Amino acid sequence: MYRAALYSKRLSLYIGDILLIDKARKIMIKIKNVVSCTVAFATAFAAHTAFATSTSTVETANTSNTSIDQAADATANAGVPNNNYESVFANLALHCIHQEFPNVVKHMMNNGDDVKAPSQLYPTFYGCLDWHSSVHGHWLLVRMLNTAQDAVNKEEIIEKLNISFTTENIQGELASLKRENNASFERPYGLAWFLQLTAELRQSSTPEAKIWLDTLLPLEEEIVARVSAWLPKLAYPIRTGEHSQTAFAFGLMLDWAKVTDNKDFEALLTSRVKEYYQADKQCPLAYEPSGQDFLSPCLAEADLMRRVMAKNEYSQWLSAFFPSLTASTSNWLAPATVTDKTDGKLAHLDGLNISRAWMIEGIISALPDNDARLPVLKKTLKVHREAGLNAVFGDMHYMGSHWLGSFASYLETQRGIK
Repeated sequence: MYRAALYSKRLSLYIGDILLIDKARKIMIKIKNVVSCTVAFATAFAAHTAFATSTSTVETANTSNTSIDQAADATANAGVPNNNYESVFANLALHCIHQEFPNVVKHMMNNGDDVKAPSQLYPTFYGCLDWHSSVHGHWLLVRMLNTAQDAVNKEEIIEKLNISFTTENIQGELASLKRENNASFERPYGLAWFLQLTAELRQSSTPEAKIWLDTLLPLEEEIVARVSAWLPKLAYPIRTGEHSQTAFAFGLMLDWAKVTDNKDFEALLTSRVKEYYQADKQCPLAYEPSGQDFLSPCLAEADLMRRVMAKNEYSQWLSAFFPSLTASTSNWLAPATVTDKTDGKLAHLDGLNISRAWMIEGIISALPDNDARLPVLKKTLKVHREAGLNAVFGDMHYMGSHWLGSFASYLETQRGIK
């Protein structure tokens, strides 16, 4: 009931200007290498839309403010569903997975041949501002096909994924990944999300999913080999609140290993996780968050350890890890506040609230039903979920919209648990 009420209250804030977007879409279809802004995207945005310029390589973000009544009428006329959160999340990804600019390219350039447009370097995962966001944007769409086919535009999602997942594109991705001096590319965050994507495909009943998975397997094989070679050499865990953090990435990787029944990878990773984290105590949660975190180092570790421990063992470990978390604890953890949504780093804190929520939910799932800490954890989960989803259903800039839908989907579909 709580979630339904929140969606009902907030969803209307995200209805965009259908007619204006459709006009931009028709122009963009005629321009090579620029993918159209979809009509369905309008349901997701009231505060921000991105439109193509007249050139073939540059797209700029603009803000569109449409009254609720006008937007609702436009959406109804377009036949776009506007009564579910799944369509909002899906439209965020549909909008950005083929939007090339703006773009942040982070890779080793060995010579002038490595200086290319993002879509030439990464033919599948060039959209959504950066490689990892594009990867989990694609994951989001597969996740919606798996969990909410009737609530999203299934045909459009399949069309978009067919464009992305081609043999030629994946061979291009492999060529870029295997460039000299590029061993640390997207490690571990982006690589972990790619494994989450292929795990999702394996669990899909959509007929096209098997074809897509087969297409992605060469890239998956390379990524697993890279991570397997890296883990024995990683002397210490990485305890940041951003992309290099190991705890969150290891959780995604473990989930992939279980879905694929890759016993060797699971055993290697489990042994490293225990070596890195099992002796940890008194995590300094009071020092969080740092100013641009989107992952909690302490909560991510706690959410990871439930994956490698029995319930009784985990409960004892958690007591030593969070000694201040007791039945009488009040205001254990307050949601973070974003001061500037146009600043990509500062906007990370919206994602922190969402990831904290799913990590707390993961912790709850691993504790006995009579654990005295559950009321405190559930209260903290509730305030973080509300703060995080308010950001997704509220006033977003592209610095947030290109990735927050994936985080919201991970939370609301309980991906880390189910």
